[in-house]
Amino acid sequence: LGEHIDYCGYSVLPMAVEQDMLIAVGPVKTQTLQLANTDPLYPDFSTTANNICIDKTQPLWHNYFLCGFKGIQEHFGLTQLPGMNCLVDGNIPPSSGLSSSSALVCCAGLVTLTVLGMRLSKVELAEICAKSERYIGTEGGGMDQSISFLAEEGTAKLIEFSPLRATDVKLPSGAVFVIANSCVEMNKAATSHFNVRVMECRLAAKVLAKHKGLQWDKVLRLEEVQSELGISLEEMLLVTEDALHAEPYSREEICKCLGISLEELRTQILSPNTQGELTFKLYQRAKHVYSEAARVLQFKQVCEAAPDNAVQLLGELMNQSHRSCRDMYECSCPELDQLVDICRKFGAKGSRLTGAGWGGCTVSLVPADTLSSFLASVHEAYYQGNMSRLAREKHSLFATKPGGGALVFLEA
Repeated sequence: LGEHIDYCGYSVLPMAVEQDMLIAVGPVKTQTLQLANTDPLYPDFSTTANNICIDKTQPLWHNYFLCGFKGIQEHFGLTQLPGMNCLVDGNIPPSSGLSSSSALVCCAGLVTLTVLGMRLSKVELAEICAKSERYIGTEGGGMDQSISFLAEEGTAKLIEFSPLRATDVKLPSGAVFVIANSCVEMNKAATSHFNVRVMECRLAAKVLAKHKGLQWDKVLRLEEVQSELGISLEEMLLVTEDALHAEPYSREEICKCLGISLEELRTQILSPNTQGELTFKLYQRAKHVYSEAARVLQFKQVCEAAPDNAVQLLGELMNQSHRSCRDMYECSCPELDQLVDICRKFGAKGSRLTGAGWGGCTVSLVPADTLSSFLASVHEAYYQGNMSRLAREKHSLFATKPGGGALVFLEA
């Protein structure tokens, strides 16, 4: 739980799936970085190991590797790196909201660190990879990279930021999580959807801060407004109701609220691929973020208290999360909504989109004793009869337990 709130400064509650990304690597004496992929859909790529250039206009597969590589290079201030031959393999469905891109960035960072014979803590690696994935052009937070490194088998994690830390959250027995892929692919770096939401949250934070008499120009995240005011998330929802209106804000209205010019808005606040946006929904985005942050804490509390109806309570929080993603954050799509409805109809206690949205997967909480019938029913209702979905179902519908984080296997 915790969709689209990490980049707003709030804690999230993810678990790692059992699927993974693997890179076999061998250092070479030349300064050439040679990348190959076991999947023929992803062509080979070669470049010099120094002066890495990442093209933000084309989120090609190898650019995610280059993000992790460049992150380690810049962290240590290295100018001359050895070359590597790398073979990439993985069974995470791409563009499905299961963080295949972040897994590749993290794997590349770990591979580079290992070849260089250097050491960093898992927390340091997570922070470097979260920062370096932004080279691709998405203004994301750090949830995906953090769980990629800090995950432990058998437990979910509460991930907190500034400073980054992780706490075990034991999930209730008697239920399993099921991933179902809508088969609508969404690469968040290929559109402006994701960055527009980041910018709307940033603008909402600034307008809320100005409304409450805070130093708004220093504020970047919605969590900072709450911290400055020293009030609860529930109270922040009331502040949002009072300070923001539901109608979209024009650029001119935002400038009037903040007392700045259009040029200042464009050059000092908006990111390059959001400068063409004419309107911004501030109220809806802030409402989602503050309510979702509260749901994360409630989810953890339920897991810790472990009442008899824990699965039911957790399922309802997941359902609330999806409604908020759909209605307030507008990051769902018709196929995801259909799939969520199907999953609930056939016994899921809770179901929601996972990942950035606009396509990709749902995650559902399903009683363990009904798993077989649930999988069969969802297969028939969503995949059967649709040839394109059916062809991809092998990697599209599966139960998963909390998996472990990144590992290095050294050749004996």
